Amino acid sequence: MLTIFGYRASINVRKVLWLCEEMNPAYRMENWGGGTRSTSEPEFLRLNPVGMVPAIDDAGFVLWESNTILRYLAASRGRKDLLPDDARLRASIEKWMEWQVSDFNNSWRVAFQGLVRRNPDYQDKEVITRSVAAFSDLVARIGVEIDRQGGYVCGDSFTLADIPIGLSLHRWRALPAEKPHLPVIEAYYERLCSRRGFQMHGLNGGP
Repeated sequence: MLTIFGYRASINVRKVLWLCEEMNPAYRMENWGGGTRSTSEPEFLRLNPVGMVPAIDDAGFVLWESNTILRYLAASRGRKDLLPDDARLRASIEKWMEWQVSDFNNSWRVAFQGLVRRNPDYQDKEVITRSVAAFSDLVARIGVEIDRQGGYVCGDSFTLADIPIGLSLHRWRALPAEKPHLPVIEAYYERLCSRRGFQMHGLNGGP
């Protein structure tokens, strides 16, 4: 039995939950973080010494870091449609996953904390405006790539790259700020909305 440790409102936990819906493995959820059990407790730190969610226990194999978990689960379950064996195709998918947790996330962190979380440490309006603009610029660039690729981030079919990118785009659409109208992104978002995993852990999972 696969166990997922985390809380459902976390965007990184929702990546793993969405993938599980795509693959239909049996799993159980154990709540940690986000106001549930503290991830600084020794029990959790034995799973992940840096104290972050998600973590998983797959029949005794413990792993943490959300995008690494996605790659492991897809590969271990033989889902070559989501993560091919071919080194070049696989690298094309993985580069978007790595970019999502670095440059893409950094672009929206201030705007999200200030406008959605209402974090008092992120209330400088000028800095928020710059964050929204940077976020929107990167979303527009993703739209160009989706259009060039044929409908999804890495081609004309859904792959592992669409999970982290799709959840970040959901966060962009949820920002209560003026944003450009991007038809390719809207069409892509509608395609994601047809997937049960996104319905459950994107649309209903929060921004």
